[in-house]
Amino acid sequence: MRFLMIHHPNEPDAAAPPSPEFMAEMQKFVAEETKAGRLLATGGLLPISQGGARVRSSGGAFTVTDGPFTEAKELIAGFALVEVKSRQEAIDASRRFYQIAGDGEGEIRQVL
Repeated sequence: MRFLMIHHPNEPDAAAPPSPEFMAEMQKFVAEETKAGRLLATGGLLPISQGGARVRSSGGAFTVTDGPFTEAKELIAGFALVEVKSRQEAIDASRRFYQIAGDGEGEIRQVL
C-alpha cells in the first residue's frame, strides 16, 4: 500500500533554515526508511512566498494566483511517499518523523 504523507508547518513561512543537528537526524531517518524499502520519495518545499502559485481550472478558464496566501493550514512544507503494509505502519512512520521535526500537523492519504 502506498501512502502520501503531507507535512503542514506550524508557521506559514518560517524564515530560519533548519539546524545542522535537525538535518543530520532527518537524513538518518530518510536513509533508514529508504534502505528498508518503505520510503519511495521525499522532499521539502520552499515557503509559498518564494515563488508559489495556486492554479484553478473552472469552466474552461485557467487562472493563476501568486502567493503568499494567508491560510497557513493550506500550506504544505514537505511530503513523503511511502510503501508500507498498512495504514498503521504509515502512522508509525509519521510519528517518528514528528519526533524529529517537533510540533506540526500532517495528513496521511492512501494513493490509489
